[in-house]
Amino acid sequence: MRVGVAMSSMKKKRFVFALVLCLIIDVGFAGRVVVPLLQSYEKASYSRGFSRNFGKIFGTSNYGILQLNNGLASTPQMGWNSWNFFACNISETIIKETADALVSTGLAELGYDHVNIDDCWSSPLRDLKGQLVPDTKTFPSGIKALADYAHGKGLKLGIYSDAGVFTCQVRPGSLFHEKDDAALFASWGVDYLKYDNCFNLGIEPKKRYPPMRDALNETGCSIFYSLCEWGVDDPALWAGKVGNSWRTTGDINDTWASMTSIADINDKWASYAGPGGWNDPDMLEVGNGGMSYQEYRAHFSIWALMKAPLLIGCDVRNMTAETFEILSNKEVIAVNQDPLGVQGRKVCVSGTDNCLQVWAGPLSGHRLVVALWNRCPKAETITTQWDALGLESSTKVSVRDLWQHKQVTGDAVSSFAAQVDAHDCQMYIFTPRTVTRSVI
Repeated sequence: MRVGVAMSSMKKKRFVFALVLCLIIDVGFAGRVVVPLLQSYEKASYSRGFSRNFGKIFGTSNYGILQLNNGLASTPQMGWNSWNFFACNISETIIKETADALVSTGLAELGYDHVNIDDCWSSPLRDLKGQLVPDTKTFPSGIKALADYAHGKGLKLGIYSDAGVFTCQVRPGSLFHEKDDAALFASWGVDYLKYDNCFNLGIEPKKRYPPMRDALNETGCSIFYSLCEWGVDDPALWAGKVGNSWRTTGDINDTWASMTSIADINDKWASYAGPGGWNDPDMLEVGNGGMSYQEYRAHFSIWALMKAPLLIGCDVRNMTAETFEILSNKEVIAVNQDPLGVQGRKVCVSGTDNCLQVWAGPLSGHRLVVALWNRCPKAETITTQWDALGLESSTKVSVRDLWQHKQVTGDAVSSFAAQVDAHDCQMYIFTPRTVTRSVI
């Protein structure tokens, strides 16, 4: 590109800055060399009560092979998405009121800072110039005005499109329009793009999703790229060099059966996730009414432990006290946002149909998060042995209950057990006593 001699000094500086930024981000998209997440952890752990099996149980050998590095997603994204509760019944009023509620309830301060608009924001057709246009009835002020509103409250605005010719609700998709649409999103000040998988013309995801990555890159703006191809083509195997998160499953719905099956599917990809790129088992259903308090608490606990995106899917303007209690648990949120960034996983099962489960994962400070999840129809006692957690049997461990917010014991040895109500989940931090405890 030639820069005209008449270009002002200020324009030259802006051009050079944008060009350099694009080059920096482009290098990041090409991948990076990443130190295994547990390397430093393991070296120090064997003298702290961890066993030689620890690395096998919580391996992260597949993380970083093709990891995207655009400066985003150092921890899983948090915020709110419109689809699970509102579906197509959205408007700029709802988005503004949701932004207000995130701030007024204190959820934004806890990290829920993305306000993400899902499908149905655009008009049914592009304009005469081929550009996407917000629906004038529901978003009369336009998307830029909403982005400005969100930014004014310290929040970020997310938008939705599709790697197909139409979105899932038959609005214009971005397939073959990637550059124009990415530039438009950037001009509006959008911070996040959820990119769906409908009406894809049978073109494989590996070919359809990178062009939008490149288009976002060319804008010079930092836009979180969330791939939503439903786990069809095992995105954990390839999406690390394409996006900041990738859906590993089909859509969640507000039922116990859906939530548990999705957790199991997402679990198999644990070794591929880490800072910069996360497995996404879909948005939270907490507060939408289809599950019990205990089931929602389990849902939130396991999503946090799996380092899944914590995207609220209920109407935060009208939450019950129980819903708010779950979503605002600082100690559970801290597990999700722990800087070590290792996805927790299922480590032990027992009982009828394996309904008594232990899930666990390493945390910074040589600690472990442990969840005792009862998927049986009645209350049961769940026991975890130290060998399932990669601990030496003689290691003394202090145990903190993250839902009761209290210390349970300071010297558990060899095993730990607790009674857990049907479909509930107890969540703990295990700290070997030889390690200086840090507050979550």
